[in-house]
Amino acid sequence: MSHQLLKLLMCCDIVTILKIIFEKRTHPSDMTLRWLPNFLCVLRMLLSVPTAWLMLRGEFMLTLLVFVFAAVTDAADGFLAKKFNWQTELGKALDPLADKLLLITVFVTLAKLELVPLWLALLVVLRDLTITTGAICYRCLYGPIVGAEPTLLSKINTLVQIIYVAGVVAVAAINSIHSLHLDWPLDAVLKFGLWMVVVTTLSSGVDYVVTYSRRAINARRAQRAK
Repeated sequence: MSHQLLKLLMCCDIVTILKIIFEKRTHPSDMTLRWLPNFLCVLRMLLSVPTAWLMLRGEFMLTLLVFVFAAVTDAADGFLAKKFNWQTELGKALDPLADKLLLITVFVTLAKLELVPLWLALLVVLRDLTITTGAICYRCLYGPIVGAEPTLLSKINTLVQIIYVAGVVAVAAINSIHSLHLDWPLDAVLKFGLWMVVVTTLSSGVDYVVTYSRRAINARRAQRAK
């Protein structure tokens, strides 16, 4: 199994990784590890493939390990970028994209396996599609979004989704290994997590729409004033 997983990872887009690693260095002395946060973002994106593949094969324990590792890269890239001032414009775009790709892939796969409700996966996908479409429209109409940062609600939503997904996969792993069906208390905990995902997904989505609608209004007024 480990040989198959390694082979799958090696088949991923290595060219993309190399482009990120050798992101432009304008000075010979700039031989730092500033590429590392971007590399971790790309790695997290690539890990969405084996995560889904392992779930579809019923390898939930391995899925949990890969997913937890991917979640650790999420925390690590942000910490390194801020701690050592390795932030780049590319990194600011890659980080949320990697989160969205990984979580959407996992939610859709879990829904296919009937481990989470289909409507929950659709809600997660719809929220991210709305935000992405809005960002594209804003850029086309008013140019780049200056000072665009994930909102506090968005960060909370991402954390809640990661914890919930990890919990669902962990319960599936326990049941598959020991042939148990733990209705209580894990079932109650997962139901609570599900509704936390719903609340944070809806609230963060509305927050994004309101925040950037205001920005769009201000940008339109600024254009008219010129």
